Amino acid sequence: MPMFEYTARSQTGQIQRGQLDVPTKDEVSTYLRKNRLILVSVREAPKAIKLNLGGSRVKTRDIVIFTRQFATMINAGLPLVQSLNILAAQTENKTLADVTRAVVYDVESGNTLADAFSKHPKAFSALYVNMVAAGEAGGILDTILLRLATFLEKSDALVRKVKGAMIYPGVIITVAGGAIAILLIFVIPTFQSMFASANLELPLPTRIVIGMSNFLLSYWWAMLLVIGGVIFGIRSYYATPAGRLQIDALLLKMPVLGDVLRKSAVSRFTRTLGTLVSSGVSILEGLEITAKTAGNQVVHDAVMQSRQSIAGGETIAAPLEKSKVFPPMVISMIAVGEQTGGLDEMLSKIADFYDEEVDVAVSSLLSLMEPAMIVILGVIVGGMVIAMYLPIFDMMNAVQ
Repeated sequence: MPMFEYTARSQTGQIQRGQLDVPTKDEVSTYLRKNRLILVSVREAPKAIKLNLGGSRVKTRDIVIFTRQFATMINAGLPLVQSLNILAAQTENKTLADVTRAVVYDVESGNTLADAFSKHPKAFSALYVNMVAAGEAGGILDTILLRLATFLEKSDALVRKVKGAMIYPGVIITVAGGAIAILLIFVIPTFQSMFASANLELPLPTRIVIGMSNFLLSYWWAMLLVIGGVIFGIRSYYATPAGRLQIDALLLKMPVLGDVLRKSAVSRFTRTLGTLVSSGVSILEGLEITAKTAGNQVVHDAVMQSRQSIAGGETIAAPLEKSKVFPPMVISMIAVGEQTGGLDEMLSKIADFYDEEVDVAVSSLLSLMEPAMIVILGVIVGGMVIAMYLPIFDMMNAVQ
């Protein structure tokens, strides 16, 4: 049976709210009359929203479009509930539409918009909720929503840049692995049979390649188990605080790739904190939210130490400098922003600068990886082919 939520008024004028599991709305009215209550409103309670379980995932792009359209309607003077109903009707993402209807229900029930959003953390992040709360409190919800949309667009673009840098080497490694597997499983055994029938003494490189082929054919299941065990072990270790800190620190120290990750972390940190501070969120709360969205445990710890420093009456810049994560220029600009009272503006400038730096770092990474991957693939595949042709050359020399 459907669940109905009602609002009723007692004979003394007191408002009461509750839920009833009955077949129809008429049953709700009957129940209230029996209890000497006057019905004010009744509606079917929204069903529970389960994100990523059967429904489509709420992508960042969907949230950006939702936020921009929401800001436009609020700025145009449309009522909050009407704006949300329009968004629920026109969004193409079914999960986001269901979430928006649940938000409408909560807002009509007396909750603030931020409280309604906070019930759906997989669609609306803590940063989103806090900025909306600040916008509601300050009466500038449309301005805050536009800032949120811009922030989400730039953050999503940054993530796509870093992920894009990983696509090329991933494709090359996959192609190389497939080529090597095909050679070892299908091509090498054919050569091995031919050499065995000729009763030749094989060179060392040829024996190594044949041994690799025999091992793969005989123990492929063991190799899969080892690879799976290694992946599981790394993921389990990364799930621990110590493991996450050690692996993230190692990633930041890697040549070229570490530079990309460091610059993207700086850009994300400064843009997130700058957006929160400029929207009226307190610096302590902003630092906590920023730490949670850092994406790197080393950066997270540095930001949380900075938060403790501010709570103790000190500056943000000092603990960030001690972490050795942030470049000296960033530390100096943050310090100047604190002293002049223009921290949010300074953080936004740093973020814009490091967005461009990430572009340069990604281009450098790809320019180095492309020839390196081609050379590695050529050496491995070419070496295997040459190793299998060495006995044929010996046969030709013997015939001559």
